[in-house]
Amino acid sequence: MPSPQASAEVPGIYLVPKPTRRSHKWRWIIASLLLVALGMIVWIRITLARAEPLLRAKIVETLSSRFHSRVELADLHVWIANGLHIQGKGLKIFGVTDPNPYAPGVQPLIEVGEFDFQSDVRSLLRERIHINTVHVTGLAMNIPPKGERRQMTTLQGHGKIRMNVDQFVCSDAKLVINTAKPGKLPLEFDIKSLVMKDVGPGEPMPFVAVLTNPKPVGDIWSTGVFGSLNEENIRDTPVQGTYSFTNADLGPLKGIAGILSSEGKYTGALGRIEVEGHTDTPDFRLDVAGHRVPLHTEFHALVDGTDGDTYLQPVKARFLRTSFTATGKVVRTKDEPGHDIELHVVLDRAFIEDLLKLGVKTDPPLLSGPVAMTTSLSIRPGNGDVADRLKLAGTFHVHQGHFSNDKIQNSIDSLSLRSQGEPKLAQQDSDANVPSDLAGTFRMGDGILSFSALQFTIPGTKANMTGEYSLDGKTFDIHGKLKLHAKLSQMTTGWKSIVLKPVDPFFAKHGAGTELPFKVTGTNNEPHFGLDFGHKSHEP
Repeated sequence: MPSPQASAEVPGIYLVPKPTRRSHKWRWIIASLLLVALGMIVWIRITLARAEPLLRAKIVETLSSRFHSRVELADLHVWIANGLHIQGKGLKIFGVTDPNPYAPGVQPLIEVGEFDFQSDVRSLLRERIHINTVHVTGLAMNIPPKGERRQMTTLQGHGKIRMNVDQFVCSDAKLVINTAKPGKLPLEFDIKSLVMKDVGPGEPMPFVAVLTNPKPVGDIWSTGVFGSLNEENIRDTPVQGTYSFTNADLGPLKGIAGILSSEGKYTGALGRIEVEGHTDTPDFRLDVAGHRVPLHTEFHALVDGTDGDTYLQPVKARFLRTSFTATGKVVRTKDEPGHDIELHVVLDRAFIEDLLKLGVKTDPPLLSGPVAMTTSLSIRPGNGDVADRLKLAGTFHVHQGHFSNDKIQNSIDSLSLRSQGEPKLAQQDSDANVPSDLAGTFRMGDGILSFSALQFTIPGTKANMTGEYSLDGKTFDIHGKLKLHAKLSQMTTGWKSIVLKPVDPFFAKHGAGTELPFKVTGTNNEPHFGLDFGHKSHEP
């Protein structure tokens, strides 16, 4: 009989040593542990599946007790894999001030489309629960008006359950701040994404947010710190940060166009946020004119974050060679969509050709020269063209102005020489280019610039006028009186001078000079100057 050693050497035959009693024992221990672990996993999953409805009911009961209102939770799932996972859908928490929170169609205080988070099981057993990251999609919060915010006190976590979240990640959120002010619509913020860190009761929360701005269309990126939330008076909640708003298309704002960019910083309380920043629109234009100009502004503003009202203190702007300062308010209204804009504008260093280039279609601008102006500016709310909703009323003074239209400027040159008693020089071709001085009181609206008092002065002539000028350059309708230093007979030569001498006294003013009614009609391209004996008007 061959020995075991010999058998082991036979090709194709392998003998395994006989297991010892000790190796059998360890195999049974390992197998038993695996069976126990598998059984526990199955048991935990079965237990969690059976516990989900009970846990869902407990969450609804707890939230209902804390908010003293109806709470709905459409779906809840719990599982264990690298910690405890909780996922839910359709969470709604209703406000205590609703007359009947169980009535259909009542708006919830808080609504969450979907949420999920993961946590170490041990952290759930601590006195203050700790969660790494919470993901939320479709969050909507409806903040009640002041005086109706008792239900918000529970948002601060005044209860047995206290929780800290390292990171709160939210997408497609909406914040609606309701107001009891008459004539005010709720203020709505569409939040594309929001990341908040170190979220806990009574603590300031650093955040990074992307807000969707409807008009002008674009995304506002902001980083800062919010809170802690003052639930008794949300206006007193502190906030600070920086913002960036780039490539915003002004096109949807009817009547204006351009691509705007803005950066700045803000600080204060939600009800009074101080904002400092600047804007750049390299191709700003009004549709009524269509001329592109680079517009730059620097501003300091007070913003009421609870209703969106903005108070400009001030805005400093410049385009081309012109600069101006504006103060006033931008107020949201309920009756019509948009904002009611009321500003006081002072042009401290300006040129009339820049203003005409911005607001009048005619190119080149009709008049050039330095201008000083003070005006009120009003843009009523609505969906119509900005130019149709824009109203101006103020005073202006153009010093040393010159007309770009040769026919107009030549007529002024000739009038100046004749009114000084130099008709022969007026008959000669000259490059006098007489400067004009214009000052007056004006109103602008519906595309018409009207003058209730307009003074026009050149050497030898002064005119007092009233009338209208359309911003498209298609209509002149100006009437007034010319006061000339020379007599009628002194303004011409030859036989005409002789014929006019007998009528000089009829047009003389206080025995000297001449006073004549005149008019300017036609268009910018074809202006017509003439006497206006048939026009009835009073002395401006």
